[in-house]
Amino acid sequence: MDLNTIETVIRPRDRADLPDWRGGDVCLAGGTWLFSEPQPGMRRLVDLTALGWAPYAITPEGLTLAATCTIAQFDRLELPPDWIAAPLVGQCCRALLGSFKVWNVATVGGNLCMALPAGPMIALAAALEAICTIWAPDGSERRLPVTEFVLGPQQNALRPGEILRSLAFPASALTRRTAFRRISLSPNGRSGALLIGTRDSAGALTITVTASIRRPLRVAFAAVPGRDALKRALAETIPDELYYDDVHGAPDWRRHMTQHLAGEIRDALADGAPA
Repeated sequence: MDLNTIETVIRPRDRADLPDWRGGDVCLAGGTWLFSEPQPGMRRLVDLTALGWAPYAITPEGLTLAATCTIAQFDRLELPPDWIAAPLVGQCCRALLGSFKVWNVATVGGNLCMALPAGPMIALAAALEAICTIWAPDGSERRLPVTEFVLGPQQNALRPGEILRSLAFPASALTRRTAFRRISLSPNGRSGALLIGTRDSAGALTITVTASIRRPLRVAFAAVPGRDALKRALAETIPDELYYDDVHGAPDWRRHMTQHLAGEIRDALADGAPA
């Protein structure tokens, strides 16, 4: 869709070129949402792709993704063999259900900043304990876990003029066993519930809940809980009003599927834990 209210497009080459923020400004990365509907309040585009950030970096400490890394680049990434959580990347990329055209322009950072409940990069980043690095307009930086960055549907923690720079995934999270579960109302529909379980070498289990609720939440256990204990923990952690309600699923269905999928994850990672 043409954005016929845009007066200026700025293509900064480095951080010093970023303009002072003013009303009507918007950052452009992939633009898959930006150009999908009218944006009458926008006057100036700041094209972050011109900054030329390397899409990713792999170090002994973990994986860092630029906010402008595309879904296609992320999906093609070859991770070290001992990072056994790597299959989650493909599973979450495919949960986006976009065409190859979308995959080649949509960005990881854009998926987080949109903060839609069904955003699969939100699920992945929350499950693997990614930390967001945020650039402030005064030249400083701050860091937030994904569960504090995504606040609700289309609500994130960015302040005026701030930019999501990158996501850092610690190696300790990437070496955990994982289980992925997702459901939608139709075969190619938006996720109605997307849950990811991780279990570390000490036996601790964490279940990350997204899509069925308005913002991502993690439920952690020192060991694999019994099924009843799991249900109680979910009920205590997720109040009824947090379940999302839209055409992709009613709250009662989302609550039921959250409990059901969490139980499947628990069983997949149990290794003989008590029923």
